[in-house]
Order: sequence, then structure tokens, then C-alpha cells
Amino acid sequence: MESVLLLKNELWVAVVIFLLLFIKIGKGMKNDSLLTLIQVLLFINVVVGFLFTKEGSVFSGMFYTNAVIAFQKNILSIATFLISLLCADWLKKTPHLAEFFVLLLSAQLGMFFMISSGNLLMFYLGLELATIPVAALANFDLEKRISSEAAMKMILSSAFSSGILLFGISLVYGATGTISFSELPQALNSAPLQILAFVFVVSAFAFKLSVVPFHLWTADVYEGSPIAVTSFLSVVSKGAIAFIFLTALYKVFQPLSGVWYNMIVILALATMIIGNLFALRQQNIKRFLAFSSIAQVGFILVGMSSNAAVGSTSVIYFVLIYVFSNLAAFGVASVISEKTGKENIDDYKGLYQTNPFLCWMLALALFSLAGIPPTAGFFGKLFLITAGATKGNYWFITMVALNLIVSLYYYLRVVRAMFMDKNEQPIERIKGNRAVNFGLTICAAGIVLVGLVSWIYEYISRLV
Repeated sequence: MESVLLLKNELWVAVVIFLLLFIKIGKGMKNDSLLTLIQVLLFINVVVGFLFTKEGSVFSGMFYTNAVIAFQKNILSIATFLISLLCADWLKKTPHLAEFFVLLLSAQLGMFFMISSGNLLMFYLGLELATIPVAALANFDLEKRISSEAAMKMILSSAFSSGILLFGISLVYGATGTISFSELPQALNSAPLQILAFVFVVSAFAFKLSVVPFHLWTADVYEGSPIAVTSFLSVVSKGAIAFIFLTALYKVFQPLSGVWYNMIVILALATMIIGNLFALRQQNIKRFLAFSSIAQVGFILVGMSSNAAVGSTSVIYFVLIYVFSNLAAFGVASVISEKTGKENIDDYKGLYQTNPFLCWMLALALFSLAGIPPTAGFFGKLFLITAGATKGNYWFITMVALNLIVSLYYYLRVVRAMFMDKNEQPIERIKGNRAVNFGLTICAAGIVLVGLVSWIYEYISRLV
């Protein structure tokens, strides 16, 4: 029974996957009924995640969980549930709804195993289980050539990063004689071969997180994939990698902190600067949000650089905020794209005249992503910068603050287009889907309350 409780998140997701397979093999269901069933099951998944949390390990220490890991999985479960609501218009029309969620939940299952991994082998297996289904999902708009191109770029970049990771793992084992997370810290002594192995492992993380200069696949894959998949990639996938990266830096490779601090600082600055500069030039809303997410990863790396409990707390807190903020932005983009086929920022001019609700939801999301008070994004970035400042590297924090100012311009550019710019042919009034409106309302509440309700940050801090 104890093993069942330790694996409750993974077992429930596996049950949902098999249930969808049985439905598909059988008589099947209409998309409306099937999507409602899936949304109920995903909501149960969120509730189950918060119940009966235990700490322990199974499979000889290969799988480990505790209260922090359980909370991280719950954040990902909330994001998946919100995606099922926000992209309901597109999901109802796809002829392969069951297959879509089988692949999506398989990827989420891999992320759960990855977060709970107790050694590098389990981490690699979880990472592959999380990556391969997403590559198939990127090609889910089968009639669109750009979707096939996105899937191809996703597969090639993933294969390349997996090869780098495997090579890094083999060097780690050769240099230390172990791949166990509990044994590696005692075996590390900053030998040149160990540092080389660490560089390869970090490079693989950087590919998955879209850290500059390993980000080149991101914008093309985001643009070509269906928005439901883009949302999953930008929030769930990045969140899972950020969580396991915390474990890798703070626990597994802690003895190499003198080496990796400088690496993280350089990567954080490069990621923020490149992400901001390219976001300034984008016209397609999905490419805009892609480079926005790259810049956000730079801020996550700022929090990671602290190498302290405050760093873990700030990163987990920010990812929770990022879930609500980014999914709200992608939710509005999904509705407009599905109803009108328009994805350029210029098409959003005058949106407030015809769709004030969607306009306010997108504006609130962009305010949070920009870090404008009193949204939760302001508090999230404040805590990340505060965590990064614990090392006393003030020129680094100054550069971070300057990048924060630059990001205000391109986020507010979209807000200005919606509220102030005139458009002779604005997007027509869109009749809202109940599920989509409910999802956007949840995101809006999250953007406001997660920042203003202080006990959420304090709760995460106690867990860490």
C-alpha cells in the first residue's frame, strides 16, 4: 500500500491512459462527451495529487518522492488540466482526441518519473518518455506542412540533446563509478573529467529548457505545433526540466557549485538578452510567446544561481505563476486562432472594441509576464532577483534589472495594439466557450491571488 501512495500520481495518469485506449479500441465516444470525461479525470488527477502525500523511495532508490516533489507534480497536473480547458475549441474538432491525450499524458508520466528520479538512468528514461510523445504531438495538425516541419525539428534537436546527455552520463559514471543521486556528491572532487561530464549534462538540460545558445529549435516548433502542444511545451515541459535541474544543481552536483555558478550566470544573461531582442521583432503571436518564454527561462536561471533554499523556493513559486500567466496568453491566442485563423500581432489591433473579455485576459497575462505590480509575476521576479542577489554579484543583478525593463516594451506593445491602435477590420466578436472562459478565469485568479496571498510562498518555503 505504501508503494501505491508513493506512486499515486504516476498510477492515476497510467489509469487514464489505459482508459482512453480502451475507449478508442471500443465503440468510441463523441468528442464533446470524451473531452468532458477527460477534463473530469484531469481534475481528479489534480485533487489526488494533494492527498496522502508520503515521503519514501521504491525500486532500490531509483524512484523517490517527498512533499516538494509532490507539489512540483501538482503544478504540472494543474497546467495539463488548464490546457484541456483553454484549448477546448481546437480539441473538440480534432478527429484524434483520444490519441492526443494518450500522447500528452504519456509525456506527463515521463515528466513525473523524471522529477522523482533517484539516479541518472531513471532520469534519462523519464526524459525520453516525456520527449518522444511531444515530438508526435508537434505533428498533430496533419494537414499542415509547417506542423510536420516542427515535428522534424523537434525530433532532430531532441535526438541531439539525448545523445549529448548519454555521453555526459557515461563520463559521469566513468569518472565517479556511480550514477546514484545520493552517492554522486561524495564522489565528486572537481576533477577535469568530472567537469567535462557536467558540461555535457548541463548542455542537455539547456536544450530542453531552450537556454541560449541551445534555443534555435524553439520558435519554429512553437509556431508549427498546435497551440495546445505549444502551451504544453512552454509550461509543462519547461517546468519539469526546471524542477529536475534544481535537484541536479543543488543536490547532485553541489560539490561543483564553484564551477556551475559562473556557467549559470553567463547562460542566464545570454538567454535573457537574446530572448528579449528577438521578441522585439516578432509579429506572429506564437513566435512572440516563444521568445518571451526563452527570456523567462533566463530569469529562472537567475533564481537557480543562488544555490540556497531561497533559490529553490523562488523557482518553484515562479513556475507556478508562469503556469497561469503563460497559459492565459496561449488560451486567448488559441481562441482567436481557432475562430479566425489570425495569429499576427497586427491582427490584435482594436481587439478591445469587439472582445473586451479576451483583451483583458491577455493584458493581465502580459502584465504578469512583464512583472508589473500587483500581478503575481511581479512578486515572482522579485523573489528570483532577490535569490540571485544572495551571492553579492551586483553587476549581474543590474544586468537582470535592465533586461526586465527591456521586456516591458514588447509586452506593452501588444497591450497598446489591443487597447489603443485602430483597426478598420478588427477581429469579429467571438462567442466564448464555457470551458475556455472557465479556464481563463482560473488563470486570471491565479495571476492575482498567487502574488497577493502570501501564505502560498511561505508554504513552498516550508516544503523546501
